[in-house]
Amino acid sequence: YSNFIDDLRVYVKGGAGGMGYPHLGGEGGRGGDVWFVARERTTLKSIREKYPQKRFVAGTGANSTVRALKGEKGKDCEVHVPLGISVLDDDGRQIGELNAAGERFLAARGGLGGSLATNFLPCKGQRRTVHLDLKLIADVGLVGFPNAGKSSLLSKISHAKPEIANYAFTTIQPELGKIMYSDYKQISVADLPGLIEGAHANKGMGHKFLKHVERTKQLLLVVDISGFQLSIKTQFRTAFETILLLTKELELYKEELVTKPALLAINKMDLPCAKSNLDELMTQLENPRDFLHSLEEEIIPTDILEFREVIPISTYTGEGIEELKTSIRKSIDEQAEQVNEEYRKKKLLLLQTSK
Repeated sequence: YSNFIDDLRVYVKGGAGGMGYPHLGGEGGRGGDVWFVARERTTLKSIREKYPQKRFVAGTGANSTVRALKGEKGKDCEVHVPLGISVLDDDGRQIGELNAAGERFLAARGGLGGSLATNFLPCKGQRRTVHLDLKLIADVGLVGFPNAGKSSLLSKISHAKPEIANYAFTTIQPELGKIMYSDYKQISVADLPGLIEGAHANKGMGHKFLKHVERTKQLLLVVDISGFQLSIKTQFRTAFETILLLTKELELYKEELVTKPALLAINKMDLPCAKSNLDELMTQLENPRDFLHSLEEEIIPTDILEFREVIPISTYTGEGIEELKTSIRKSIDEQAEQVNEEYRKKKLLLLQTSK
């Protein structure tokens, strides 16, 4: 995670106001403000490299003079930040959010200039330390244990080129790719670092992974049909148990995550016995409650995810990849239509109420 920064602590200070002019009742200029402005193709890493001191101070307001009784306002300081930033104070409370390009947040207000009300003495600008907390914004978030094939899948469905190898935790930082469709529609997909059991309690990459799931519109669980075992010290999990565990980790971190629309990609269908394993898994998914009695209670989630579609795939042979892309498009379009319908109903209700 060393090359990817998703949290940055910075100091911001509004400019001090200018001096007033007592003899003629002149007012000093107000101090400049510090603004965070959301901008595409910006990273927290580039901010840290460009401003190693991580200090942002706005300009001081001009003093009132005989020639200019009203002093000019100090120069504002604008800091370009990535999309998907939450601004937190030192106590961890969220005080602002920037999700779309061009959105602005006033981080530190400049001080008032000297005037009759302040005995012509200027006021200092607001100063504080804030955290810029990045949560990736994507249409679809790939969720799965290490080596499930998420990076391989991202490289198959988009132009992204994530690192791929046959050892756990190949992905140590989020990767973003875009699926391009023939009608020029684009859907963004985020490949996020692999979960492990106990991720909700910050084991492994824990919260560094899970917080990025919050901003995705939908989930795409990627599961190895042959099951998963992180190491010889950990227990082997079947594909069905893997799905339950992933759901449990999401649920324990934040319950709302399991209410997101979800698709399931069953990967590595090129392996021997994959077909019989898939038949068994589909039977389990049809009536999951019938198969929970033999499992440990701690891996069973309160609510079992309901998948819009289950798509068997192989990133090795390309089987099911086109079908998966079609399913993702269909699911995203249906969700957008549902949101639009809810918005239309709300507007209609407001109009009826106002009449």
